[in-house]
Amino acid sequence: MRNTQLYPSDLNNEQWSILENLLPPVAPRGRPPHPRRLVLDAIFYILRSGCAWRMMPKDFPPWQTVYGYFRRWQRQGYWQKIHDSLRAQVRERSGKQRQPTAAILDSQSVKVADQGGPRGYDAGKKVTGRKRHVLVDTLGLLLAVLVTEADVQDRDGAKRLLARLARSFSRLVCIWADGGYAGQLVEWLWALRARRKIRLELVKRAQGQRGFAVLPKRWIVERTFAWLLKWRRLRSDYERRLAHSEALIQIAMIGLMLRRLAR
Repeated sequence: MRNTQLYPSDLNNEQWSILENLLPPVAPRGRPPHPRRLVLDAIFYILRSGCAWRMMPKDFPPWQTVYGYFRRWQRQGYWQKIHDSLRAQVRERSGKQRQPTAAILDSQSVKVADQGGPRGYDAGKKVTGRKRHVLVDTLGLLLAVLVTEADVQDRDGAKRLLARLARSFSRLVCIWADGGYAGQLVEWLWALRARRKIRLELVKRAQGQRGFAVLPKRWIVERTFAWLLKWRRLRSDYERRLAHSEALIQIAMIGLMLRRLAR
């Protein structure tokens, strides 16, 4: 294993000490595994630099091995578990409860490369690619993410996203969103309130407003999208599988939260 950081994306010792205890246990049998810190450094390098898996520098393990770890931990749900554990720690350090009571909902359309996989055309943004539906807390930390074809309406994507939260975030009572989520989503959430008391509050532009203006609460999720786009791999969607796109977004947020916890 390398003893020093060769790339800005490498984990430092304090970040590794936080992350090490959250990783899945090493299999007791089989060939000795590659150093997992080096595997994680390679995944963060891919995300930060935006290069292809096959173009990974030779001082990392073989790209097939690194990609195998990424895919296996995605299938087993470990990226989700690590992400949720770190988010709870960051919230506690910020003086908040582990679970939020309020969240902000929005979507972002991005282009896709020429690889296979689902895609669609977002007529509003004039983008052929995919759409990232996200729910974030008031700190801008990711609560849930859903990647769909870009032609999926915001309201329909929001229903699928919020349906994933049926057994999570029991303290959540308020969700802020823009005017594009009005209509059927409001009615759907009212029906959901029979089981969970969640209300949707729409944050709209002031009447007669022209040009750019910071909208209350909405700026939080826009800042989260800006954080994600600092990871060059996320400026477009290069993945064949939507689940892999979601996992890379979670890993980017893992990197962000590790930096906060290791300050």
